[in-house]
Amino acid sequence: MKCPFCQHEDTQVLDTRVSEEGDAIRRRRRCAKCDKRFTTYERIELSMPIIVKKNGSRTEFSSNKLRGSLMLALRKRPVAAEAIDTAVATIEEKLLTSGRREVDTGYVGELVMHELKRLDKIAYIRFASVYKNFEDLAEFQEALAEVGHPRK
Repeated sequence: MKCPFCQHEDTQVLDTRVSEEGDAIRRRRRCAKCDKRFTTYERIELSMPIIVKKNGSRTEFSSNKLRGSLMLALRKRPVAAEAIDTAVATIEEKLLTSGRREVDTGYVGELVMHELKRLDKIAYIRFASVYKNFEDLAEFQEALAEVGHPRK
């Protein structure tokens, strides 16, 4: 670790503690050359996988886009904001724990459909109709049969 004051590369760790939030290691250091002291923090760095689109282009994962897709499907549906936040967090966790550096949009779409099916059947059908590009009534009927029998 370089000294921020004199750029000398030899620094000594005087004290190591877990931060108050518990999400970082706090280290108190002293420069061997200028004898000044400074603090560094060590944190976990997690990176979301790159999203590979259908046309082969790549883009960074966006929580805002994910939330927007869920909100669009859930528009005017009785689903609490906390439930949507939980769904976004669940999808993000699955992407992080997949261990993959790149995922295609199909994988993300399946994760979204799984969460929507759990949250709201109508929102699931809305999303599935666009995501799976339904072209006739039979495809709608298959999706409806998948989420349950209609009331009579």
